[in-house]
Amino acid sequence: MRIVVAEDLYLLRDGMVRLIEACGHQVVATAATGPETLAALLTWRPDVAVVDVRMPPTQSDEGLRAALAARREMPGLPVLILSQYVEQLYARELLADGAGGIGYFLKESVFDADQFIDALERVAAGGTAMDPAVIAKLLSSGSSNRRLERLTEREHSVLSLMAEGLSNQAIAQRLFLSESAISKHTTSIFGKLGITDDDNNNRRVRAVLAYLNKP
Repeated sequence: MRIVVAEDLYLLRDGMVRLIEACGHQVVATAATGPETLAALLTWRPDVAVVDVRMPPTQSDEGLRAALAARREMPGLPVLILSQYVEQLYARELLADGAGGIGYFLKESVFDADQFIDALERVAAGGTAMDPAVIAKLLSSGSSNRRLERLTEREHSVLSLMAEGLSNQAIAQRLFLSESAISKHTTSIFGKLGITDDDNNNRRVRAVLAYLNKP
């Protein structure tokens, strides 16, 4: 994969670059500010980007803004956002357009090499990779989505794990259920959320967006 890494902390940025390249992927560019991030994304058009939310010059949300601007120019650009803390507004803004692979990880999760690389690869493939801590924070705010209220407790559990990017097989192992049981739950979830079998959309991603992108 061709990857752009945008992170203003040199040690973390260098560590991610070394890890990514040790796993056989190519870092085509790095960036340390918001403007540099946008320029790198538009120039290199990577398979996936790792972008810190808070970057110079303002140390507010420049990284996220650069990622969103790049996705407007390149719809579906896969982006894995990193943040020091769970920030609901930023997560929802990233999820809002619903196009392409998306991920939101806490920086501390980067130190789990296998988890980080797995997340990058899932996002690059058009899937989701949400840090469990991010999901828990988003769900704690409650939901006004009436369709979500139709889901059973088990279906909520399945969808929460789906949001982490887990496959049906992995969800089955986590919940100690059969894979066929998980398949039935996902079919029910899609039906209750009104998500049809459309070849132009990833139903799992759309279900996750419906679950996490709450008003």
